[in-house]
Amino acid sequence: MSKFDDIRKFLVEKGIKATTQRLIIYQSILELHNHPTAEEIYNKLIEKYPSVSLSTVYNTLDLFVKYDIIKTVKTDNGIIRYDAVLEPHHHLYCINTNKIGDYYNEELNLLLKDFFDKHKIQNFSIKELKLQIIGNFKN
Repeated sequence: MSKFDDIRKFLVEKGIKATTQRLIIYQSILELHNHPTAEEIYNKLIEKYPSVSLSTVYNTLDLFVKYDIIKTVKTDNGIIRYDAVLEPHHHLYCINTNKIGDYYNEELNLLLKDFFDKHKIQNFSIKELKLQIIGNFKN
């Protein structure tokens, strides 16, 4: 089975019509492991798929977020990036390069869950716990 077949099946299971443009945009997010911006996705696609517009990329990303297929990652400088990793993880944000890396730690996930189970926030329902750890990547 090809990647497109897998992606097509995934989108249909989520209730989204699997158009060619949606397939190639989702595949690009999976291939760009750097939490890409809409512009980075567009730039990856434009040479091979010149009919894809930046507007289509933005609209498709909004649709994917709406259906919980991808998540947005907001940065300190206001740039929105996209993440196709849906399993629990946290982000390492480098203040020098604006790069975002994934950080997986089940113990941290459990600590956060236990903490907020014990320390409820009044008038607030937690949907997801995700840390953004800010610092610098070392060479």
